[in-house]
Amino acid sequence: MVRRSTLDRGPHSDMHDSGSDIRAPLAEQGPGSRRRPGPWRGAGGRWAVWALRGLIWLVLIIVGVRGVIAIALGQTTPSHSSGNAAKSSAASKFPSSLAGAYALQFASVYLNFSQANQAQRAQQLANFLPKGASPQLGWNKAGSLTLQSDQVAGISVKNAQNAVVTLLARVNGHLMELGVPIYAANGGMVVSGEPAWLAAPARTSPPAPAHPSSDSATEATLSEQLLPDFFQAYASGNTAAMSRWLAHGVSITGLGGAVTYSSISSISVPPGGDTRQITVTVVWQIPGQAGAAPAQLQMTYDMTVVSQNANWYVQSIRASAQPMRPAS
Repeated sequence: MVRRSTLDRGPHSDMHDSGSDIRAPLAEQGPGSRRRPGPWRGAGGRWAVWALRGLIWLVLIIVGVRGVIAIALGQTTPSHSSGNAAKSSAASKFPSSLAGAYALQFASVYLNFSQANQAQRAQQLANFLPKGASPQLGWNKAGSLTLQSDQVAGISVKNAQNAVVTLLARVNGHLMELGVPIYAANGGMVVSGEPAWLAAPARTSPPAPAHPSSDSATEATLSEQLLPDFFQAYASGNTAAMSRWLAHGVSITGLGGAVTYSSISSISVPPGGDTRQITVTVVWQIPGQAGAAPAQLQMTYDMTVVSQNANWYVQSIRASAQPMRPAS
């Protein structure tokens, strides 16, 4: 048998080629018929790809050129966070603790005056003021002022050399704040401006105390078997006696005999498991003069108690954060 040459492709050669695609049914390809043209695969797609590549390269070139120019000219991009860090670093260099103590010493002179001690006051104030400042710092040398107590309430640092120390002070029986500007440099300090009286913190009202459900059975058990003995030992500071009522591994320091236990005024024990967060109000008796009626003071504690081997023990004791209940 003679094989047809691959160059001799007649009108029906596509049908006889085993590796070819049949473009149309056999009935549609009669003698003299032509193959139906397939979809046109021109170069338009390649042009779109090359255009996109060119755009990407253009962007990269622009970014690179601008970066090189910025490096050559020493330009940097402004950074808000770096600016804040620089300010924080400068403020951290201000000697805040020393400035607070310095302001307290100044206030002990500034907030105490009378006509009898005006010369002494001026002499003492001079140690805190810049040269040439008013010797009485604004006082008209009349009347009197008495400082009962003061303490640092806060420090607003402006920069490495300047800050305002705020004192909370009781003066002539009134609570107020005093702002004292302080300048610090080269290990020294001075009151750099006139102080300012500010209003004391206003009294506010906490939310009304909640009334959670209570486990009366556990309340009775704790009131009878644990808390009275624990508070007696806690008041005395007797470590051995206290350890009998503490959970395993717990250590608590007592009050060292500053008070004695009188009674438990109230107790709140929410339902729960073997660990409870309770609130206890204790009446302490304060030692006084012999023969005089002793003073009593009521205080409230938050405590954690745990049940171990069918007995309750104290795990921790701390100041209570519970809102104060109205007087009955």
